[in-house]
Amino acid sequence: MEKTRTLKLILCWHMHQPDYRNALTREFELPWTYLHALKDYTDMAAHLERYPDLPVVVNLVPSLMEQLVDYAEQFHSGVWRDPLLRWLVTPSLEDLSLAERHSLIGTCLRCHAPKMIDPFPGYARLRDCIQRFQKDDAEPALYVSGQFLADLLVWYHLAWMGESLRQTVPLLGRLMAQGGGYTLADRQALNTLIGETLNSILPRYRALQESGKVELSTTPNTHPILPLLLDFATAREAVPHLALPRHHFYPGGENRAIDHIRKALDAYHGQFDQNPTGFWPGEGALSTATLEMFATQGLGWTASSENVLAKTLRLSWEQETPPKEQWLYQPYLFKIEGHELRVFFRDDQLSDRIGFEYAQWDGKNAAEDFIHQLERILESTPEDRDPVVTVILDGENAWEYYPYNGYYFLDYLYQALGSHPLIRPVTFGALCQQSDGMDLPVLKQVVAGSWVYGSLTTWMGNPDKNAAWDLLVEAKVAYDRVLPTLSPEQQHRVSRQLAVCEGSDWFWWFGDYNSAESVQLFDRLYRLNLTTLYQLLSLEPPRVLSLPFSRGSRSQEAGGAMRRNIHP
Repeated sequence: MEKTRTLKLILCWHMHQPDYRNALTREFELPWTYLHALKDYTDMAAHLERYPDLPVVVNLVPSLMEQLVDYAEQFHSGVWRDPLLRWLVTPSLEDLSLAERHSLIGTCLRCHAPKMIDPFPGYARLRDCIQRFQKDDAEPALYVSGQFLADLLVWYHLAWMGESLRQTVPLLGRLMAQGGGYTLADRQALNTLIGETLNSILPRYRALQESGKVELSTTPNTHPILPLLLDFATAREAVPHLALPRHHFYPGGENRAIDHIRKALDAYHGQFDQNPTGFWPGEGALSTATLEMFATQGLGWTASSENVLAKTLRLSWEQETPPKEQWLYQPYLFKIEGHELRVFFRDDQLSDRIGFEYAQWDGKNAAEDFIHQLERILESTPEDRDPVVTVILDGENAWEYYPYNGYYFLDYLYQALGSHPLIRPVTFGALCQQSDGMDLPVLKQVVAGSWVYGSLTTWMGNPDKNAAWDLLVEAKVAYDRVLPTLSPEQQHRVSRQLAVCEGSDWFWWFGDYNSAESVQLFDRLYRLNLTTLYQLLSLEPPRVLSLPFSRGSRSQEAGGAMRRNIHP
């Protein structure tokens, strides 16, 4: 009797936020970590809890986990280090300074208005009032009342609540129906709910992993682009004539890369009392040297983009690649010094359907189309093996563009995946165990690239990005010079701050193709982080760090927080 072919699906949600804290004051400069926790990390956990037999991978970056722990400590102590939370429970908002009022108003309008403001008349009225002041060149902070600010704060948090919370927490229904006139008691009750929700996030994911179906993975510590830490020249493997920074290399990059890997392993073990089976590298960025490092550090798997694999195979075969059905849907094996590392490559188009396309669809139709795409892959791949389809994308940034935070799309999708006779959801770790002893295709090298365009151009090549790398290199030279003179405690603090500066997110935003508001926010934070590093080294920060170097110019799809793998 002929064996029925099945398709194995690895669905991996990547959850990441850069460290938004000021290292000197410990204050949060931006609230995105806790807002995404309320809206996205809680909803994603709720879906997995509703479908406990569905294997899924969730990737949690150490810098995200550390900030969630920080927020839990704030609720435990009542000492607020995030201004938004502090304002939420401030008894008299009338007493805020003009600068605080201005910051509060600006912060409470930062969201995707079509899905997060326009559906709520009470919130939309507040937004419209602010815009009328601005249209007349008047400063709203001078004129609005404390009650106005209270209502704006409550509505902003209501808009950032996950759909799973809205459907199950009576307080949220009452506050939304109330529409305005929120009291201090209302704000305190909302604050209590926020604390309970944030405190539950990591324990919920730990419980999901302990259930045996969900695999939790992680990423090198602060989400750096490891190929660039190791060698700037790798940026030219995919784009040969790319402009590079003035400095030719990042000093001590190999040791820094190893430190990011080991810090991630320690952070993961500290949260979950076990070691991860593999890593999703920051931005899916791989190079041959990165693979070697992962393998020798004992990891079992890693992953990247189909574009990286296509460029690699094109180089190896010295010809154009055949249709991807012949080479994409399988793990590859990388070997070095007795170590083996399985390497998976995501289906970029299928991942981007969830990240960008399906937000415009009816949820049920979108889920059915996703299943249809998988069925088509099963039909078109070689008959002598079961295809392994890998889908990896952000677990937080897509959902604010979906109706109801993607709740109904994900519900239909998980239901369809769990009941399909020919689709077998599986995790990376489980598939690695299943493939032991199998004859897998061997990778001897990769063309360095990422899940964005299959290259590293999102983080290097643009003049602003290169200028940011030069500033980092100069700070690293100062760090290397001063570090031996510091006490162990001081060394720990400055090394932690250097790791923050090495994160990928700063370089992502620099350049004239992102919105001016986002670029200027991240430009300021990056310069603040470098300035803080010099201050921790007891050095005078270079004057250039007081001057913006990247301004941005235009809006991006999905607010610029995600990018399609292929240029639109």
